[in-house]
Amino acid sequence: MPGFEIFGDEERKEVQDVLDTGVLFRYGFDQARKGHYKAALFEQELSKRIGSAYSHLCSSGTAALSIALAACGIGAGDEVIVPPFTFIATVEAVLNAGAVPVFAEIDETLCLDPEEIESKLNPRTKAVLPVHMCGSMARIDEIKTLCDQKGLILIEDTCQAVGASYRGKSLGTFGKAGCFSFDPVKTITCGEGGAVVTDDRKVYALADQYADHGHDHIGKDRGLEGHPILGVNYRISELNAAVGVAQLRKLDWILDTQRRNKAAIKDSMSALPGISFRKLPDETGDSATFLSFFLLDEKKARKAVAELASAGVDGCFYWYGNNWHYAKQWEHLHKMNGAARMPVELMANCPDFSKINLPKSDRILGKTISMQIKLSWTDEMMEKRIESIQQVLKG
Repeated sequence: MPGFEIFGDEERKEVQDVLDTGVLFRYGFDQARKGHYKAALFEQELSKRIGSAYSHLCSSGTAALSIALAACGIGAGDEVIVPPFTFIATVEAVLNAGAVPVFAEIDETLCLDPEEIESKLNPRTKAVLPVHMCGSMARIDEIKTLCDQKGLILIEDTCQAVGASYRGKSLGTFGKAGCFSFDPVKTITCGEGGAVVTDDRKVYALADQYADHGHDHIGKDRGLEGHPILGVNYRISELNAAVGVAQLRKLDWILDTQRRNKAAIKDSMSALPGISFRKLPDETGDSATFLSFFLLDEKKARKAVAELASAGVDGCFYWYGNNWHYAKQWEHLHKMNGAARMPVELMANCPDFSKINLPKSDRILGKTISMQIKLSWTDEMMEKRIESIQQVLKG
């Protein structure tokens, strides 16, 4: 991870195909295209790769989340259960839908704890939005069972876990919709891009329309297309899609490489005192973008991450102090500081996000370090890395 480590002739060829046609827009201009439809091709190959009936490629993972929420009918006043450990986009998408994000605790999978979700439910709860963080899975089977029992919509944020699976079934395909990101630092990249996947024909049709100003994309003449619903512009360009086509075809190699590198480092750490590892509901399905491990407490974790950095072990993240990925660090959310007022601010019982109380998540993230697994490490680099990790963590 990430895909930009392995740009090559394959990406150049796909992009050149688009440049040779002069058609960068994903729709129309059929005669000029010379048969090249990169976004449509990506969608076909993604659906085949992960086993979904439909895929819709869009401009980003954030756009995918917004599209999925809209296509699943999530809107004004609905409540959506979310984890506090994610990227802010998960929460932004809920807020921009006019819905209310409700935080539930994580467990040692670093994802939503199914047992904590139920305590957050009330008549306004419409959906659960688990995030498969750092390349691996939530307890998605238990979350799906709960949603089915309670009549809730399950939407998966799989933006960090493309290629991961649970018991042979791809993450992103358990709920009514799944969302992926292909931004510059994801496992595979389009530069910027995302996708919504679903097995529901109606959800797909709404997603396809919503992402392009409500166009229904029926017929060959774009000027005569119908507009069944209001929408927005979340289209991806053919250039971005072209990069993604080449990257998607490398996904199996990427996963194999990440899994091999992660296994070697994890094995080297397994006997170190005071170290335990993130719980993986299905270790074989882990995409292995990160090796996440626990120290005994926050003090030891803070000390270890600083010493790892000093020893040249790059790519180690201490999420508890990171202002990108933990809700308690999101000052802009606490202050509801937006460019314009959000619908949630008009509610009489608008949540006070500055008072998020998540002691279990605090405790877990306070002792967690996540080490990024790279594709470009040579055997020599791996040996040196393992030696440095051993020196820092053995005491």
